[in-house]
Amino acid sequence: MIQTDDIPVVDMPDTPESAHQAWESLKGLSLDDAMTKIANSVVDFSFKLLIAILVFYGGGYVINKLYKVVNNILLNRKIDPSLTTFVLSLVRMVLYFILIITVVGILGLETSSFLALFASAGVAIGMALSGTLQNFAGGVLILLLKPYKVGDYIEAQGYAGTVKAIQIFHTVINTPDNKSIIIPNGGLSTGSVNNYSTENYRRVDWTVSLSYDTDYEAAATEIKRLLLEDPRILTTSLPDSTPEEHGPEHGSDPDGDLHPAGEAETEAQDDFKAPRTWWGRLFESKQHKRTRLAHTIREKVGLADAKMKEQIAPPFVGLKEMADSSINLTVRAWVKSSDYWGVFFDMNAVFFTSLPQAGFSFPFPQLDVHFDPAPTGQK
Repeated sequence: MIQTDDIPVVDMPDTPESAHQAWESLKGLSLDDAMTKIANSVVDFSFKLLIAILVFYGGGYVINKLYKVVNNILLNRKIDPSLTTFVLSLVRMVLYFILIITVVGILGLETSSFLALFASAGVAIGMALSGTLQNFAGGVLILLLKPYKVGDYIEAQGYAGTVKAIQIFHTVINTPDNKSIIIPNGGLSTGSVNNYSTENYRRVDWTVSLSYDTDYEAAATEIKRLLLEDPRILTTSLPDSTPEEHGPEHGSDPDGDLHPAGEAETEAQDDFKAPRTWWGRLFESKQHKRTRLAHTIREKVGLADAKMKEQIAPPFVGLKEMADSSINLTVRAWVKSSDYWGVFFDMNAVFFTSLPQAGFSFPFPQLDVHFDPAPTGQK
């Protein structure tokens, strides 16, 4: 019988620890016992490998199902397509990472080294792409909080234009002269953004300069008359609002089947009573939830319209300042946001042509030079 003690042991410092332990476990065994142990180890590893393969394919099947579930949820919620793509990619990546770590653990390998490797790589990548990651985080915040959306006219970072696309790392806007501007999302998420498309109504301001011999009261009356002749100028009350003016969130639910202005649903909302307990809200019917949502929307729209009616005022004319060569009048009027620039430019033309016809003159810079008479006896 061959004994493994007869085999000389060579000191190999570079031998991996696992292989060295396996070699030590075979010392003192007969050849049959060594072969049996090796066979058992192979069978055990094969069994673990089989389980790992089953877990891998089973986990992949579960990941695909979860991927479809998340995708359906995002589609039903009508989430922005850019955010949907990002969330789906992140979910798939995280789930596959967990699956790979699980498979490695089943095979009996140390997972701490893999985790340390990924952590080190993450730190290195984060330091190298700090600016890019800031833009990435800003894009996620913008897609979630929605301070603006595609189609809005915004002013930010020294640029103004219509939002053409909101992507993960940057936002693309088109300026009025049709230039495409790419703005990083990092600055947009932390800086000031002026969104001109949020409100339905805006105030138009003009400065009208008239000569010093102008009758102020007559000029103010004439300017107000010119403003009130334009049907786009609002007076003391808002026009009847429609669901289209308030946007889809005010007139219908995301699924398109909620219309608070309907007669039947209006009667239901008048008698509506929201459940007072969380238990009641948990088990209330879908129709009841939709009615409750419609009731909430109706209240918010009513409060917004009431607040807006308090801000709407008839056209205003006031004396702003007495300048060097003119008196400057401040003129203000409320219009729909879509009519802002049309009213602004049209009324400039009306003031220019109509005020002189009514007897009012526009000044221009003047300089009066006075010569003192020469003293007697001098030429």
